[in-house]
Amino acid sequence: MKRRTEAGATVAFALILSGCASGPSLETQGEVTAPPGDSHHLVVGSAGFTESDLLAQMYSLLLTKAGYGAEILSVANRELYEPALESGQIDVVPEYAATFADWLNAKKNGADAKPVGSPDLDATMKALRALAAPRGLTVLDPGKAVDQNAFAVTASFAEQHRLKTLSDLGKSGLKVRLAAGDECVQRPYCEPGLKKVYGIDITSVDPKGVGTTQAKKAVQSGQDQMVLTTSTDATLDDFGLVLLKDDKKLQNADYIVPVVNRSRAGSEGVANALGRLNSVLTTADLASMNEQVDSWRRLPQDVARTYLEEKGLL
Repeated sequence: MKRRTEAGATVAFALILSGCASGPSLETQGEVTAPPGDSHHLVVGSAGFTESDLLAQMYSLLLTKAGYGAEILSVANRELYEPALESGQIDVVPEYAATFADWLNAKKNGADAKPVGSPDLDATMKALRALAAPRGLTVLDPGKAVDQNAFAVTASFAEQHRLKTLSDLGKSGLKVRLAAGDECVQRPYCEPGLKKVYGIDITSVDPKGVGTTQAKKAVQSGQDQMVLTTSTDATLDDFGLVLLKDDKKLQNADYIVPVVNRSRAGSEGVANALGRLNSVLTTADLASMNEQVDSWRRLPQDVARTYLEEKGLL
């Protein structure tokens, strides 16, 4: 369930993207030389799903703590909020390193461009920053939290077959029906990668979606043996599921990174304020906060504030 949230203030207006600027012109891309800006009133973007809402709330609270005015704008998809970030209608958004790198790469080089996101965080960040800079965007440092594709089996199945990693599952020789999105049959991180990298015997893909209730119930019931979900899925315990470790690093480095409009929010003050989250936020923390919002029906702004207070950041 998507909620429009607030921390300090909420911007309740529609983005008018037609006719607006969209970052540096094609003639000047690659030659962004203006000094980083330090606007005292910043708009934090959220993509409208729970985890993005939580991160936007934390960013807003940390910026407010550092003396900035901060308000939140929820925009449903990257096709809208990324141009708004370039134009300065939005000043900062939480992003995912590998996914955003590939998105910018496709935007520049076409949908069939070779992916630049990879399991190597350093290489991914280098590619991402090179693509972002000509658009007037600065990618701040990633922390420890990562939200990437992950695979889960029932706890009883894992215990019965002594499975802790995806390598264990490959070595077991067990036949696996995988609950996932229908695109899994082609994506290198999914069925092809599981077969090639881990030697897992995927007999078929059951197209029930990524981490959906239907998909997890199929594994819980034994209809399927494994489900594609995410590393911050907060509901696995509800279905008796456990993650198998991606010990050979098949999945891309989708570490959470703040991306800012350089001309408005590229200052050291903004980087320092948001960087404080890097020292504490973990993947497990994000999963716990997602659960509090999605399962316990707590408001994202309350969960975010409580977390930052408990960590001594407010």
